[in-house]
Amino acid sequence: MRFGLSDEQKMLDESVRGFLSRALPLDEVRRLAAAGSGYDAALANGLTEQGVTGIIVLEEYGGVGLGMVEAVVVAEALGYAAAPFGFAGACVMAPLAIAKAGDDGARSELLGGIAAGERRVAVDFSALAGTTGAAELTLDGDRLSGTVQNLLDPGAATDLLVALADGRMALVEADAAGVKFGLRKTVDRTRPLGTASFDGATARLLDGGRDVAKDVLQAGRLIIAADSLGAGQRMIDQAVAYANEREQFGRKIGSFQAVKHTCSELVGMLEPCRSLIWYAGYAREHGMEDAPLTILHAKSHLGEITREVSRMATEVHGGMGFTDLLGLHFWFKRITFDRQVLGGPERCRSEAATLQGWAAA
Repeated sequence: MRFGLSDEQKMLDESVRGFLSRALPLDEVRRLAAAGSGYDAALANGLTEQGVTGIIVLEEYGGVGLGMVEAVVVAEALGYAAAPFGFAGACVMAPLAIAKAGDDGARSELLGGIAAGERRVAVDFSALAGTTGAAELTLDGDRLSGTVQNLLDPGAATDLLVALADGRMALVEADAAGVKFGLRKTVDRTRPLGTASFDGATARLLDGGRDVAKDVLQAGRLIIAADSLGAGQRMIDQAVAYANEREQFGRKIGSFQAVKHTCSELVGMLEPCRSLIWYAGYAREHGMEDAPLTILHAKSHLGEITREVSRMATEVHGGMGFTDLLGLHFWFKRITFDRQVLGGPERCRSEAATLQGWAAA
């Protein structure tokens, strides 16, 4: 069986990549990284026009109504461009949680706003993902108290979605009474994390059960893995281009066997990850039995492979790879961020072992 992207999915990929290549030259990435907010209104408006914010929102709520494979395609393109735009949490996890666990009122009120780019939802699932940092929350009726430190996609957030350890999810307006919300820097200056403290803040409960919350988390992990794939591919492309330009001893360094072998090894390491990511998206979209396990393997494997890709691609550049002039560090740091967010490789492998009955829950 031949498995690949459909013509429509390829058109989506080309459209999003074309927009990003025009909107995000290196100087613009550098400017937005210096600002550190993880959000730019012009970029967000352009991506909204591309349908990115409503990619998985049903058409009846104003979305595009596509699936997880299309979301994966978009995530890879965003990673390739080092786009300072929150996608995994704000455009995938949040609408999934609302669609699966929200009531009719919540879906009608929120999904259309998300698709139109008018509502931005920052997401923290640390209580389920095992991420380091505070994630101590209590919910008494509709009153939320506690602290979180790893809100994903906090730039311009209008709402905050947090998961409790028992699988319940709570949605709170970012400017509601009893909420203190702010940003904190990460290694990736294009994507900060958010911090929030809640002191009896009024929350809207999304209670689809622990299985629904875990499913939302797995979707987010898949999108982060796809983002890593895009960043890794960009670093390979930059390494190959540099090897074909840089001269040493009167020859292009790409003509030296050691450099050729390094570039070939980079491609050989990353290319199989693409089919893994695509299949994970397909399995998740069609409710296949192996989808959760495949996503855990994809997240852990991409975390390891792209770390090696980032290291080796930087080495191809020699000393130039560590300068701001080439900007290679934007993708290096993106891969570093992606490796740990929503659970690092060790955590994902531990969950995979539990899922297969090899370890106690």
